[in-house]
Amino acid sequence: MQALTTAAFGMQAAFQRADASAARTARFGATSEDVDLASEVVEQISAKSELKANVAVARTADEMLGALLDIKA
Repeated sequence: MQALTTAAFGMQAAFQRADASAARTARFGATSEDVDLASEVVEQISAKSELKANVAVARTADEMLGALLDIKA
């Protein structure tokens, strides 16, 4: 089902965004690299929202598939 595949890719992208932001945040003060903590907080909140949206898509696709199977049974 294409919706589940799309949701899975979206969840993976959200995890990658959150992981990259966490790594940048962890480097704060440890290196000479400038880390904007405010931007990183926004990035992490955005990644969390993206993950929630993709989970909702996967859940809805699963429910629709279940309903379709119930109709055919």
